[in-house]
Amino acid sequence: MNRLNELFKIKYPIVQGGMVWCSGWRLASAVSNNGGLGLIGSGSMYPDVFKEHIKKCKKATKKPFGVNLPLLYPNIDDHINTILDEKIKIVFTSAGSPNKYTQLLKENGIIVVHVIANQKFALKCVDAGVDAIVAEGFEAGGHNGIDEITTMCLIPQIKSTVDIPLIAAGGIASGESILAAMSLGADGVQIGSLFASSLESSAHENFKKKIIESKDGDTALTLKEITPVRMLKNEFYDQIQKAYNNNASKDELIKLLSRGRAKKGIFEGDLVNGELEIGQISSNISEIKPVSAIMNDLVVNFNKKLDFLSTKLM
Repeated sequence: MNRLNELFKIKYPIVQGGMVWCSGWRLASAVSNNGGLGLIGSGSMYPDVFKEHIKKCKKATKKPFGVNLPLLYPNIDDHINTILDEKIKIVFTSAGSPNKYTQLLKENGIIVVHVIANQKFALKCVDAGVDAIVAEGFEAGGHNGIDEITTMCLIPQIKSTVDIPLIAAGGIASGESILAAMSLGADGVQIGSLFASSLESSAHENFKKKIIESKDGDTALTLKEITPVRMLKNEFYDQIQKAYNNNASKDELIKLLSRGRAKKGIFEGDLVNGELEIGQISSNISEIKPVSAIMNDLVVNFNKKLDFLSTKLM
């Protein structure tokens, strides 16, 4: 049996990324109801909103779901308390040290998964006692690894380093790419951009349309001085480049970014002034679909490609 299916008690080893402003209860419950693992993205939620999404998700699905918890969230203790009070069973942590909350969560019977982008932090995860790792290549959208290691290079590197279940992320939006990731050693995948553009995503329609209209080369990884982030190129991105050309300091870059840019772009649909976080794979997404159709396509195309490749062995 697939190790992720067994760990999470799910049908398919497909995890939906817990993306800010995209991953509310509707998306998480839809993915879980269709055989994957849905995640509520807590990083863009006030504590009362987070609790509301958990309660609604519980009503919308009887299947396992989890939450994504960015460790740089300012009110993280409130979120931890909510997770414990609501008896959440699966937590994906990111953007910080796995040592910080893993022991506390596991003492409360919670499965802990941590997101990393290199071998060094994979080993820290093992030392911290996490149950699984998400290895995210720099193709991924949103906050990213500073080393720019691609998914195809990263997965076999991490596989050679750790024995715990491994989830591949970054540049995955098809059954074929799931097969590729698993061929490299992953037990399953985490998919972000494809679900961000889904019907059930809480992102603004303007943002979704921007995703499916994007072409190759339309995203870039920037702001490494603060925390690396991949976004679609727009007028706000041009402002960032202008700031770099003017030798902006780190404080000036923080000031430019810290105006609710991600909410403005992703949730409110301001395609001019917003930060449009999305992965490179956006150029391969051409349609806004319901989660049920997305999951069906992923599974069908995975099996088709697997059958096709089985006839091509020498």
